[in-house]
Amino acid sequence: MKSSSKWAIRTAVFPVAGRGTRFLPATKASPKEMLPVVDKPLIQYAVEEALAAGARRLVFITGASKRAIEDHFDSDQELELMLQQQGKSDLLNQLRSVLPSYASCIYIRQPAPLGLGHAVLCAQPAVGAEPFFVHLADDLIRSDVACLAQMAQVYEAKRASVLGVQVVPRQDTEKYGIVALEADRAVTSRVRSIVEKPKPAVAPSNLAVVGRYVLAPAIFEHLERLGSGAGGEIQLTDGIGALMREEAVYAYRFTGKRYDCGSKLGYLQATVEYALGHPELGRSFRKYLQGLDVSAGGAAAGARGAAGNGGALDGGEASARRAAAGARGKRASRKTQATLRRSP
Repeated sequence: MKSSSKWAIRTAVFPVAGRGTRFLPATKASPKEMLPVVDKPLIQYAVEEALAAGARRLVFITGASKRAIEDHFDSDQELELMLQQQGKSDLLNQLRSVLPSYASCIYIRQPAPLGLGHAVLCAQPAVGAEPFFVHLADDLIRSDVACLAQMAQVYEAKRASVLGVQVVPRQDTEKYGIVALEADRAVTSRVRSIVEKPKPAVAPSNLAVVGRYVLAPAIFEHLERLGSGAGGEIQLTDGIGALMREEAVYAYRFTGKRYDCGSKLGYLQATVEYALGHPELGRSFRKYLQGLDVSAGGAAAGARGAAGNGGALDGGEASARRAAAGARGKRASRKTQATLRRSP
């Protein structure tokens, strides 16, 4: 989606310096952003979303063991020549489309894990005095119109920073930055307050910021003033709170489905649902899932659990646990079949 507006946002910042400890050992030597969802890594989905929103300058804030991201967006002449010689034109075109010729990549090393606010501050020399996107690749959002493109339209209407928000379970508020709004039920509303990871009992709402931002360049000044907060980190939430004292910041309830790929369960959910919608694999994968005996898997897991107790269970209790696991598996199987019937 190209925009001719003078308010077009040209730069997207991708903080990718985190170590992905929740996915160890898979992320010991490979960036979590390179984990594939079917046939593309998370970071490529992130870049495609930013490009669809009009970004042309891609700024990656990297850390140790992140070289694979740079390699992914670099050209590989040897591989391209091999595919060309083998007549694999489809694969060659896919490879060349990873980064369009009109886009440029900038890599900035974050010297230490000093927080998301610090990572954003590291991007200042590349961003300059323009509004910019911040995209957290852990949050994969599937939508007809790219989430950042939706937010760019809100920025153009409001001429102010925009936060992508979503309702989360009340018990999960301590995992997110939480906002309170002037108009609680509006799709777009001015933010009254923002709190970093509040306990459920004191959270101002259950409306969470989920990995998408359009930020005015004034945010850099506020991040510089903050200095280090808790744990020696600079929190982006604190910078946004300071920015709000001088200018408006809006929350936008985006249209689309979010997958928390920073968690193993969310990553698996994304993989399954993206595979079901894949133009080449979808039909075969759906058929495979429909024939999958989920109840047998549940029963086997129950048996392994009983055996893993080192003989602590007697035969009757072990049998009861296996039966219960089998019943749970059958319920899960029925639920899976219903989900497959509803899936695209």
